[in-house]
Amino acid sequence: MFWKGKRTSADESGPQSAIEKGLVIFNTVEEAIKAEKLVRKNDLYCRLLAPPPELRKGCDLALEIRLVELPVINRILANGVPHQGIYPVKGNLELLDVVKVTHYEGYTMVKAGNMKLTFDDITGMIVNVSGGGCPDIPFLNIQLVGKRLDQAPRPKDIGATLCALMLDRALEESLMIWEENKKC
Repeated sequence: MFWKGKRTSADESGPQSAIEKGLVIFNTVEEAIKAEKLVRKNDLYCRLLAPPPELRKGCDLALEIRLVELPVINRILANGVPHQGIYPVKGNLELLDVVKVTHYEGYTMVKAGNMKLTFDDITGMIVNVSGGGCPDIPFLNIQLVGKRLDQAPRPKDIGATLCALMLDRALEESLMIWEENKKC
């Protein structure tokens, strides 16, 4: 099977879902995020997720890949992204997909993992970012607070930790909620 163009999670449904997958295991979150960017840049399927406890080697993130694309992915990672190994997996794994939404009078707070983002329901202005204990959170707070949801930088692009990734999920969910509310 050969693919053209960008792949999305929709590529994983239907008859294609039988494709064997593997997990690339990393030492650090930064390495996992860097690998995801490089693999996507090469138009290959991948997604960040939490590895099962028996495969964790110090990092809370792994990169799911298609094993059929392993030779290409090995070449991509050989150019500067160290990893512990690549392991075949069965079943469906997910990255902390727990997103909770709380509505206040005029504001909505979206919590993803241990990160929270609060925005003004009408203007879409980010009024608060909190949670986590990662070293890049103060920087991300400065970059996000005071910006409209659709104009804010993506935390996963400017941060380098699991907290940044969770904050990115909160931003993405917040943007969907705000856009949907604007239609009403």
